Amino acid sequence: MIRQLYKGRIVDLRLEQVTLPNGTTAALEIVHHPGAAAVAAVDAAGQVVLIRQYRHAAGGFIWELPAGVLAAPDEPPEACARRELEEEVGLTAGKLSPLGTILTTPGFADERIHLFLARELAAGRRAQEADEVIAEVRRVALAEALAMVRRGEIVDGKTIAGLFLAAAALGVGP
Repeated sequence: MIRQLYKGRIVDLRLEQVTLPNGTTAALEIVHHPGAAAVAAVDAAGQVVLIRQYRHAAGGFIWELPAGVLAAPDEPPEACARRELEEEVGLTAGKLSPLGTILTTPGFADERIHLFLARELAAGRRAQEADEVIAEVRRVALAEALAMVRRGEIVDGKTIAGLFLAAAALGVGP
């Protein structure tokens, strides 16, 4: 049995009656999300592009990789990654490589974020959406971004995963 509790612009909250692998029956609150893509854009000098974006749920501005929600359930994550990179920071990627996919909060949500490494960066057209508040776009050395994670200056999960996966792909030590 599935009962929809809330249907929003991005997420749906459902109460699902399920039988777990151990045979126990449970009522689970599940947040359904269409999925998203995030991009670690690294330039020829080894600098990664970060944005300082306002996140109400996080209590203010946080450092993140450019990212966004899939426009439709069947949108290829690569297309979403390319769109968000251009919209949020005004860059295009000549080369976009998948880094992996993460589940953000598997205890109660099915959101998957597809992570990409963007290389061969070129100027594009920035066109952020009305509900995006990006205070700063900054390029920092990838090694410095990893240090920002260790110092607690970057706390966003997708950004942490994307930075470490990009560093591994590029052979940059933590």
